[in-house]
Amino acid sequence: MEIDRVSVKRLQEKVFAFYSENGRSFPWRETTDRYAIYVSEIMLQQTQAERVVARYRAWLERFPDIHALAGARLRDVLSSWSGLGYNARAQRMHRCAGIIVREYGGVVPSSPESLVTLPGIGFYTSRSIPIFADNLDIATIDTNIRRILIHELGLCDKGLSQAELLSLAVKLLPKGRSRQWHNALMDYGALFLTGRKTGIRPLTRQTKFRDSRRWYRGRIIKELVDNDVMHLEEFQERYGDGVAGILDDLEKEGLVERFACDNERVVYKIPG
Repeated sequence: MEIDRVSVKRLQEKVFAFYSENGRSFPWRETTDRYAIYVSEIMLQQTQAERVVARYRAWLERFPDIHALAGARLRDVLSSWSGLGYNARAQRMHRCAGIIVREYGGVVPSSPESLVTLPGIGFYTSRSIPIFADNLDIATIDTNIRRILIHELGLCDKGLSQAELLSLAVKLLPKGRSRQWHNALMDYGALFLTGRKTGIRPLTRQTKFRDSRRWYRGRIIKELVDNDVMHLEEFQERYGDGVAGILDDLEKEGLVERFACDNERVVYKIPG
């Protein structure tokens, strides 16, 4: 799809004007440290920004740099993450930190091509990190940006490919202002051009959390963080026999370890 220069300038002015009046203040917007930006971008995935602030500050106090995170026990990493959901993200951050220390000299990579090869970093995050940390002149797409493009450019929200949306996002990018532009887009979409207002739904929707498989996974990790070790029978008494399958999955993912006690009872713990 083509977009003329006048339309580009008009949309840029509209978004920047809104941001000038309504832009939010967050601690990750006050730093250009690539590690700190990385932490914020992982925490902000499917979590409201306001909820992340306190957890972000506490995390950086406990793990102030990539070396501190890489050298920490997984148990401590999961404990610091507890309550944010999707514990696998914390585990992948821990693995990612180890790789960055070993292969990148303890410096979070600046290129999307390198970042996307690391555990837990997908297309969006591989681009958002250098955008917010380095003001790199590239564009990226998340739920808010996708909704803005569709609504403001009068597009159909079905059948649009990631490549097509990214091409449009690149055309709208004001050179030299990537960091400010993407912050402005985030606030414009989160505060004004919302999904409820536009009727444009995200591509994926969160399912019911309570009693979901994700809920059980979170409960298991919290139990092991709080109690060091637990017997399989304890988990089954609290969560039913079906918990054994969930424990098997967590073991395969490296989030828990299974071993046998002297009495041959199966016991689980956090690795490390």
